[in-house]
Order: sequence, then C-alpha cells, then structure tokens
Amino acid sequence: MARRPVRIERRNAQFQQWQALLTNRTKRTRSGEMVIQGVRPLTLALEHGIEIRTLLSDGRETPSRWARELLADPPAPVIDLAPELMAELGERDEGTPELLALAAIPADDLSRLSPEVLGPDALVVAFDRPSGPRNIGSLVRSADALGASAVITTGHAADVWDPAAIRASTGSVFALPVLRLSSPREVLAHLEGQRAGGVDWRVVGLDEAGGHTLESTDLTGPVLLVVGNETAGMSAQWREACAVIAEIPMVPGTGASSLNAAVAGSIALYEARRQRDAAAR
Repeated sequence: MARRPVRIERRNAQFQQWQALLTNRTKRTRSGEMVIQGVRPLTLALEHGIEIRTLLSDGRETPSRWARELLADPPAPVIDLAPELMAELGERDEGTPELLALAAIPADDLSRLSPEVLGPDALVVAFDRPSGPRNIGSLVRSADALGASAVITTGHAADVWDPAAIRASTGSVFALPVLRLSSPREVLAHLEGQRAGGVDWRVVGLDEAGGHTLESTDLTGPVLLVVGNETAGMSAQWREACAVIAEIPMVPGTGASSLNAAVAGSIALYEARRQRDAAAR
C-alpha cells in the first residue's frame, strides 16, 4: 500500500526555506535549489532530466490527469501543502497550483558547452549583465524557439533561476544549456580553447550604433551573439572581443530610442535562423 505523503498545514521552518527561494538568490545558490512553477516548466524540467528533489501537491481529491500521472509515479518524495501555502509558493493571486517542484540548479560548468553538445554550427547567446529576470526568460525562450544551442549570462546579473525568469521562458531554461558566469573572460578563454581545436568561433555584438546592419552581418557557422545590458549595453571587454558589432535599423523620427534587450536579441536570433536556413538550401 502506498504511503501517504507528509502534509504541512501551516508555515514552519521548512516552508520558510522554500519561500526564501522565490526571492533570495543567495539562498538559491547556497542550497543549489530552485522552485519550479507551472505545468509546462515542470513538464520540460522532467523531460530534460532536471533533478527534482521534492514534489509539492495541494492534495486535492480530484487532480487533473497530468497531476494524477505524476503523483502515481513521482520523481521525488511528495509533500502535501495546504492550498493557501501552495498559492503562496506558486505566487498565484487566484487559484492554487496543483503541483510545484523543488529542483536542483544545473551546474554552471563550461564543459556543458563542448563542440559535441553544441554541434558544428553552434549559435550561443551571451546576455551581458541583464538587469531583469523576465528579460532573461524571454530571451531564453526565443533562443530555444529559434534554434540557439545555449545561453550564457555574464557579470553581475539577474538570476536565470529566479521563478520570474523560469515563468517568462515557459520552461525553455530547461530545454537548452543555460549558464551563469562571472565575466566574459571565462567564456572567451573557453572559445579560444575550441578555436585551437579547429572550431572557428566568431563573436558578434549588438549595439544601437554598431556600424554594420544586422542583415549584412554573417551569422552562419559557430557564432557567439552578445546582447548587452538593457541600459548600459555591452561591457568594454565584450565590445573588444567582437569581430563585428551589428545594429538593428530603426525607423527615424519615432518615439523609441532603442529596443528592449530581449527583443533585440530575438530579432538577431531570427536573422541568424533565416541566414542558416538559406545557406542550407
């Protein structure tokens, strides 16, 4: 006979630890855990082998088919939470999520960006010092949809494992390698090692006054596409590393002074996809 899950009815020390994972990056880093909210993010996390450490359930009597199947063969120990506690962890103003997960944060290990993993025509996005988790999630979602191989954040940045970033990505953060690195230096040293092995990486940056139009910039072959901070743009180190800095032409005389960083990155990813598809014909 299956053992009934432990049930937590009120806030206790364990619940407070989980609650801290929602907003406290230091707590996430120290524990190596994140909270996964939503049907699609949790489904993709399971599909892509993310380590689920605890499955949280609201314990409803008639769960959906999705929840019922997961609970029948759970990937981790199950704990039932009172509905108001589930709503708080799920950051839901209305309704209670059926399931949430506490999961291990993937390692920020550059070995995950090997030529064997990325493929011969790798397209990797480096997002330099992003200030908002939703922008990270949106750019990762575009990277996944448009065939990029990986996403890296560099410098002092918002956290890709912030629940807001995971939600904005609709789970794409689990579908491709996403790494957080302290500086461009680590990434560039890794690329130099691969260049020595015959992988001809080009670093292409985006800037509103880059001097080269995006459509005239070669985005085929192994490319590292650098998207700068929403306000300050690329750091000097990234700028110096770029073989080309491309701009996205804007209609003159409009009220917009620049594009949102995630939008600009998405446009560049689409152009890279267009060029690669054309070259493959």
